[in-house]
Amino acid sequence: MIVGPMTIGIVGAGTMGAGIAQLCIVAGHAVRLHDASEAALDAGRERIDAGLERLVEKGRLTEAARDSARQRLSLAQDPGVVASGADVVVEAAIEDMAVKRAIFELLDRTAPLQAILATNTSALSVTTIAAATAHPERVLGLHFFNPAPVMALVEVVAGERSSTPVVEAAIAFTEGLGKRAIPCHDAPGFIVNRVNRPFTIEALRMLEGAEADIAAIDAAMVAAGYPMGPFALIDLVGVDVNLAVAQTLFVGFGDAERFRPSPIQAQLVAAGELGRKTGSGFYRYDQAGSATGPAPRFTARSDDAIDAGTIRSRIELATINEAYRAAGDGVASPPDIDLALTLGAGHPVGPFARARDIGLGHVVAQLRELEEQHGERFRVAPSLWQVASI
Repeated sequence: MIVGPMTIGIVGAGTMGAGIAQLCIVAGHAVRLHDASEAALDAGRERIDAGLERLVEKGRLTEAARDSARQRLSLAQDPGVVASGADVVVEAAIEDMAVKRAIFELLDRTAPLQAILATNTSALSVTTIAAATAHPERVLGLHFFNPAPVMALVEVVAGERSSTPVVEAAIAFTEGLGKRAIPCHDAPGFIVNRVNRPFTIEALRMLEGAEADIAAIDAAMVAAGYPMGPFALIDLVGVDVNLAVAQTLFVGFGDAERFRPSPIQAQLVAAGELGRKTGSGFYRYDQAGSATGPAPRFTARSDDAIDAGTIRSRIELATINEAYRAAGDGVASPPDIDLALTLGAGHPVGPFARARDIGLGHVVAQLRELEEQHGERFRVAPSLWQVASI
């Protein structure tokens, strides 16, 4: 295991790539940031400079440390340069399997044999990406959350052929950046994007059925202690990005009904209404990026709208159920799933802790009632049945 400053290659100078690069140079590593677009590289450097200035303004970085960090960053438009002599290479390109496999085939040929190759994918199969290389044992996932300099969680995803020493070294590297590394196995959505999917999917089901409007749903979840409501979150992440993850999970779990993407999102994407970045999505936004209110098409609801308690209960019960499914599939341990949901998704408590507060028998009874009302997406997870029956 390498100790001390390392050379880090980062592929992709977008929001995530620039954020990871900032983390690395602040931690003392030398970074080569690559993008095929010169404009993207310039924009990435500007993002990093702005991030460093914010740290100085907050008193978390001295001006001298800022200047030293800047000197550790170099830009590389040549893809063959980014991995040369690197200890770790992190790919943060678009969520496209063919693109990522092509990148890793190149990285595998140009990086030193001892280098760790990591993908920042949020939902694609690490094992499938690694299969494009001759050395899949050194490939794994390092899923940083957006914004990378702020969010504490990194999911360290072991593919089917990732070696134990590589996973351990990646955890040490991640913790050296000041992050909390949570190990998990390669499965669609990993921990957070899978277990937290009901937070948005179930909210969309309520909207589809005119059971509640977006303002009521968001207000109910904020009142329950969540940092923002489902629709504000979708707009922040990007309607297109959220839909892409939903589609990946739907396909990854064999078209499971509980992951079926919402046609409402598809309609918004087709209309170019992608959330904050386009000025409209589920909400409308002014030029400063502040929400001015829900989009008019989402303000109507039926006379028998459900109340805030029902909104919260349905979303949380679906989340608890998926958490038990993930644990039963061996994706991660219950304590790690709870920690991931609190750090990566801002849940006030993790789903297993919430289930204990409610009572497992009561959770099962409520899920059975919901299955009768809404169908198989609320079918009780086998591992939850087992634990509740003890």
